Amino acid sequence: MISAGIDVSAKQLETVINRNGTSISTPITFENDAKGHQAILKVLQKRKVQRVCVEATGVYHLDLCVLLDGTGIELMVLNPKAAKQYADVMMKRSKTDGIDATLLAGYAQHMPFSPWKKPNDAFLQVRACARRIEALTKQRTQAKNQLHALQATDTTPSFILEDVQLSITQADHQIDTLRKRTLQLIEANETMQQVLALLLSVKGIAEASAIQLMGELLVLPEDMKAKQWVAMAGLDPKHHQSGSSINKKARISKVGNRYLRQALYMPALSAARHDKHVNGY
Repeated sequence: MISAGIDVSAKQLETVINRNGTSISTPITFENDAKGHQAILKVLQKRKVQRVCVEATGVYHLDLCVLLDGTGIELMVLNPKAAKQYADVMMKRSKTDGIDATLLAGYAQHMPFSPWKKPNDAFLQVRACARRIEALTKQRTQAKNQLHALQATDTTPSFILEDVQLSITQADHQIDTLRKRTLQLIEANETMQQVLALLLSVKGIAEASAIQLMGELLVLPEDMKAKQWVAMAGLDPKHHQSGSSINKKARISKVGNRYLRQALYMPALSAARHDKHVNGY
């Protein structure tokens, strides 16, 4: 099998091509833009690459994956933690873009293949909106904390307090506007309308939480089972036992989508207080 590993950064794509476990090319660098994506596709087709492994890097890998999807080349998008663990198993002491690309090519050769499926464009738009709202909410919380600290002393000039308050007001306005625009996107899609209605029927979930949850859940494969959803959120139990002397209390693994875990936090608190089916657990 001929495979390729692509290490993705914001500006560049480092690519290594592998045949039956042996690299047949030195690392090739492409620009991470539309022109570079076309160039890398041309090389992959010329070398008759059958399988490509890309490490998920924020959103920087997305456009490349969308291009490769449907070309006949098998595509796998690898969780960064899995890539790190594979490097540890292979006892790699150094880390460079070329080494990472080589490891990804080897992973595609030797590890179980999990094909990447392109999410619906509307779902990706909702995720982008949800994550922007989450970032603005975090900034607003930081500004509120800062304002509280500044108000604790009389030495803070009034114009500083006004400036921080202005930041909070602007964040409130941006968040409100983005939520309304996101709801408009959802209302334009029948599937998303149904998902929103279903989420809102759950006690503890209001529009704000529903948008955050939809942003992360809609882009997941439709055939995922409940245990996989739990693991995806990093809410699966992590056990630490060894022999008869070590038996620590199980905790959630937190190895998963932090956005999804954060989106579930407030609804879980609300349900624990007000839902009779959850209260007491």
